[in-house]
Amino acid sequence: MKKLYEKNELTFAIVWIVIYCILQSFANPLNEKIGIKYSASAVFSILQTIILFAFIRKNDLLKRYGLCKSSVPARRFLYYVPLIILATGNLWNGAAVNHPLSDMVCHMACMLCVGFIEELLFRGFLFKAIAKDNIKSAIMISSITFGIGHLINLFNGSGMDLVNNLYQICLAIAVGFLFVTIFYRGGSLLPCIITHSVINTLSSFANESGYTAEKQMIHGLVMILITVAYTLILTKTLPKMPEQTVFKLPKLK
Repeated sequence: MKKLYEKNELTFAIVWIVIYCILQSFANPLNEKIGIKYSASAVFSILQTIILFAFIRKNDLLKRYGLCKSSVPARRFLYYVPLIILATGNLWNGAAVNHPLSDMVCHMACMLCVGFIEELLFRGFLFKAIAKDNIKSAIMISSITFGIGHLINLFNGSGMDLVNNLYQICLAIAVGFLFVTIFYRGGSLLPCIITHSVINTLSSFANESGYTAEKQMIHGLVMILITVAYTLILTKTLPKMPEQTVFKLPKLK
């Protein structure tokens, strides 16, 4: 890991994104064989989380990848109220217990780790690697690839249909722009990791009863509007991260 990272940060990011996608795709048939939803997915996610966090901590990269407190006061981020609203989106139609306890535990463990892994890979590794050459390209690529990457849910055995997948992609792209803005302007990835993890985890308790296509469309539009509006506000009101924190690649220990 260390040699690959020192040789090329972008290649390091891409390799880990590919590993993540392969593991999650491979986990779905294993989940069915085990008979507990998200069981293998949870194991793979936990292992990847431990490996990545250990690598970052050992090499003193916590600040570089935003695993630290933001240097910008919370009031400048409107106290993250829009993030709290987005985080509760899966409960707007009410809450319900949709799966057996074993399934729920594995799903929640997996989703908590996925929030960390995806933020670190796309907003951390990928964004930082590209930002050394072009900030605008880094913002665009890290956000759009994060959204398009959700196409894998059509082919990995998750059972997601095309309409839901397209909604997921559109929202993920919008959220990608918001999260990379928060990281770039505030220097901390923690608000993004927490929000991402909560959104994913609360999907376990989403009430799908009476959740018509019309309600789903309205829900999606509201989520996207909140995300876009918050992104624009932060872009206009927050200072940019100092260049040295974006471009300088520290030597590993």
